[in-house]
Amino acid sequence: MTEAEPLQFIGANAVRWRSRTLTYFSGCDYFRLARDARLAAAAHKALAQHGLNVAASRRTTGNHKIYTQLEAELAKFFGAETALVLPDGYLAPLAAAQALAEEYTQALIDEYARGALVDAARMLGCPVKRFRHRDAADLQKHLARSKRGARTMVLTDGMFSHDGSVAPLGDYLKVLPANGIMLVDDAHGAGVLGATGKGSLEYAGVGRKQIIQCATMSKAFGVYGGVVLTSRGLRAKILAGGRSFIGTTPLPPPLAGAALAALKILRSEPARRKRLLRNTALVRTKLLTAGWEITETPGPIIRLPAMSGREEGELKGRLLAAEIYPPFLKYPGASAQGVFRFVIASEHSPAQLSQLIAVLTAFKVRRG
Repeated sequence: MTEAEPLQFIGANAVRWRSRTLTYFSGCDYFRLARDARLAAAAHKALAQHGLNVAASRRTTGNHKIYTQLEAELAKFFGAETALVLPDGYLAPLAAAQALAEEYTQALIDEYARGALVDAARMLGCPVKRFRHRDAADLQKHLARSKRGARTMVLTDGMFSHDGSVAPLGDYLKVLPANGIMLVDDAHGAGVLGATGKGSLEYAGVGRKQIIQCATMSKAFGVYGGVVLTSRGLRAKILAGGRSFIGTTPLPPPLAGAALAALKILRSEPARRKRLLRNTALVRTKLLTAGWEITETPGPIIRLPAMSGREEGELKGRLLAAEIYPPFLKYPGASAQGVFRFVIASEHSPAQLSQLIAVLTAFKVRRG
């Protein structure tokens, strides 16, 4: 795989690419908080007060009070019993799995699960099997073939990044044995899904019993860092045995300060989530009307069907002519050959959305 070309972000919705300024419909900064002046101000304030780095593990001398404050606010935002912050979203499910190693006799993982979950499953020290993507019936078949007394961990994304679809968590819980547990990596769903942004659990209308929710602050929250939202019992186990937590230097205090500001903004400005839903619905509806075969998902991600190499080149050219950066991506397993994946943000202007709709509609008419 070749290294991606560098992009310089300009304002909320543009990038500088090969000396051109282009409208940006990609990435995962769904509310464009990464370039919000209030987060920058909070980071500068925390930098002045606490420095750039605690330079030690939280198990030793690096357990700064700002982490306790952030964990309390995250638990409150998501409605969890407690929270544990890690320096990166990728580490959150790994830390949970390390703490639970040897407690489960099998792991069942969605075939399109993100890499962090794949690696987390390997750390459980038990056989790992894949079930069909978002298929509760196939999951049930695997569970039915399990040995008597088996203890199962199910691993799945909350919202899948390749197309914005959501795992049927309620259906999974119906077939999950009482001694089983589900590890949900809600990197993309947290802050976006649900009436108040609590993520895929809130969207599915399920409680936290038998579920460990992991999230990242680098997407909807526009900052950085990971979090495990769980019980006090599991938190204690991670503190004692989660090497991804024990052996890492924690989140830099300025980023923790910015994360606190992001939580405050998303709590106090529900209009952002409404705009995100409205913008996504507008684009999806227009493209469906134009004849595009796209999946209707709750996430702000619109994935076009696979195309021939010639069509890919033509659409890239049309997007560039309209001063839109072409978001052509490859997802192992889910879209290995490459697809156009457009991410809609709450802060995209009506003119920017209309331009995207016009280009894709015209291309569909030509394509037939």
